[in-house]
Amino acid sequence: MRRIILLLSFLMLQLLMAQQQASPNGDVQLSFSLSANGTPTYKVSYKGKEVVKESTLGFLLKETDPLTGDFKVVNSKKTTFKETWKPVWGEESEILNHYNELLVELRQEKTNRLMNIRFRVYDEGVGFRYEFPTQKELTYFVIEEELSQFAMAGDHTAWWIPGDYDTQEYDYMESKLSEIRGLMKQAVTENVSQYAFSPTGVQTSLMMKTNDGLYINLHEAALVDYSLMNLNLDDKNFIFQSWLTPDAKGDKGYLYTPTKTPWRTIMVSDDARKILASRLILNLNEPCAIADTSWIKPVKYIGVWWEMITGKSSWAYTNDLPTIKLDEVDYSKVKPNGTHAANNQKVRAYIDFAAKHGFDQVLIEGWNIGWEDWFGHRKDYVFDFVTPYPDFDLKGLNDYAHSKGVKLMMHHETSGSTRNYERHLHQAYQLMKDYGYNSVKSGYVGDILPIGEHHYSQSTINHYLYAIKEAAKYKIMVNAHEAVRPTGLCRTYPNMIGNESARGTEYEAFGGNKPFHTTILPFTRLQGGPMDYTPGIFETEMKYVNPNNNSQIRSTLAKQLALYVTMYSPLQMAADLPENYDRFLDAFQFIKDVPVDWQKSEYLEAEPGRYITIARKDKHSDDWYIGCTAYEGGHASELLLSFLDKDKKYEATIYADAKDADYMKNPKAYTITKQKVNAKTKLKITAAHGGGYAIRISKLGN
Repeated sequence: MRRIILLLSFLMLQLLMAQQQASPNGDVQLSFSLSANGTPTYKVSYKGKEVVKESTLGFLLKETDPLTGDFKVVNSKKTTFKETWKPVWGEESEILNHYNELLVELRQEKTNRLMNIRFRVYDEGVGFRYEFPTQKELTYFVIEEELSQFAMAGDHTAWWIPGDYDTQEYDYMESKLSEIRGLMKQAVTENVSQYAFSPTGVQTSLMMKTNDGLYINLHEAALVDYSLMNLNLDDKNFIFQSWLTPDAKGDKGYLYTPTKTPWRTIMVSDDARKILASRLILNLNEPCAIADTSWIKPVKYIGVWWEMITGKSSWAYTNDLPTIKLDEVDYSKVKPNGTHAANNQKVRAYIDFAAKHGFDQVLIEGWNIGWEDWFGHRKDYVFDFVTPYPDFDLKGLNDYAHSKGVKLMMHHETSGSTRNYERHLHQAYQLMKDYGYNSVKSGYVGDILPIGEHHYSQSTINHYLYAIKEAAKYKIMVNAHEAVRPTGLCRTYPNMIGNESARGTEYEAFGGNKPFHTTILPFTRLQGGPMDYTPGIFETEMKYVNPNNNSQIRSTLAKQLALYVTMYSPLQMAADLPENYDRFLDAFQFIKDVPVDWQKSEYLEAEPGRYITIARKDKHSDDWYIGCTAYEGGHASELLLSFLDKDKKYEATIYADAKDADYMKNPKAYTITKQKVNAKTKLKITAAHGGGYAIRISKLGN
């Protein structure tokens, strides 16, 4: 009896030690406590419903005791924070950052090591991170695994891609959590660099929906000097556990105190639109670290790119050389292949097109020597990033572009050789500065060098940020492809103007993306930052670009217009060939008109995997733009334009799917109509199967 009384007393004591914090509006409730053996645990609820059941926290460390139990609470503190900050560019001109915080300070009794856990509770979710203060008992340490759990309350529907150390370029799957294991084999499609680690491993940002209508999203924020987090699912109990990306040795992080981890984020709402509207990820990042941001400008661009992606043209200058040693080859003595796209004549034509239609920049891929053997060989010295091919007049083309009011956009493909890029980085950036380039598209195709490293290990993560920081010194904006998925760092470093880091439009030329792809990405990939999705493909059948390519884009032409609104980015490409735009100049007008920077955004309709409809107001005018993308089942919208000024009149130009449009059977069928509208207007518009629509709303008069 005495033992029972003591046990009950101990359990009551633990209960009393539970720490709680609520969101500012009270909808989100966080509870922290220690288990009977001193293991940190937490749980999250939303409007009384379980979101995260009791889940454990901690670390396995290499060659020392784990940070998993035997903890005592030494101190706890609650604070409130509220501010409004202005992003350099974004989906709105002002962002509210409002949260209630709980800081729990822990000491491990046996080892006397200190570990703090900081929770921030927002109206739309929770962020938490581990913090390690300066201490003699824990100085330098190696992470074997982070043990953050996210215990789900049921067998939710999830939109997921396989967990992987090297690529995010997978088509999304839609399934119950219990079905992930059975679908994994077909989900892991071939990529040039990949490492899927588990039959139930998935990537963040992970979007889920419960049977009773809650939308849950798991991700991370402020990934700095740490390896990327995937999630590994216990599919019997529906518990996700953090799974960090290892280095070449298998270690998952090298830390020394004082230090902190990235934030682990849990977003929740009973309205899918609020997930899209949330700025929780951005808010958990540090404020802008660049004092003068006047040189950072959103960009609308075209490029010599799509014809290489489709196979019509090549990046390489010659077919005569099976291997290339950059410091020995003499390109003046080799035979040109006749398919090299980055040549003077073609680039001038693109510059002319950009100038005629008001585009800011022209990207040219394949301008620099080395493309003959760039791919798939784990080659260290693959590019020097400064030497052009004989048919690319660097100075002449640059002067010609500037004479037309257009800038050229630099391209730096690294082929995954990060140390080679770092050896040449400053010389490459200086060349850009000398010629007036202010933006660069970088790429990391293939396995990472040094051999054995991964795209998302700690050292490679540090490389990506190093490139961004160094670029800022030269006033250069960076758009990194095949790099780590964003975690909101564009708040801190707004010269990180874009990323790929997901399956983009290029895959439409490689067999096609699923029609619902762009109805999922804003809920997943775009939670961490903008994507250079490269939309605007009007000729949806690739055989008309390259007779040897039978791929077809899973989209209508009208949906391609909508992507400029729904797939937010301050860097927007009109990706198709100029001659295809010349065939549809009336539809092309929307691409010319649509801004790349916004004053405010209204999320009108949203259901992951089905449809998204967003209205955005231009940052520099009173015009509004609406975009809707739909899955293969289509979507019928009834839009009340109540976001318009109540006493103003407007004209809406509507770019819609024709009645007989279909993403496979009749993708290029569209209509353009105009009508007068105001804040009381209700628009009824139908998106075709795999289709969408785009609307420009212009204010009339004063």
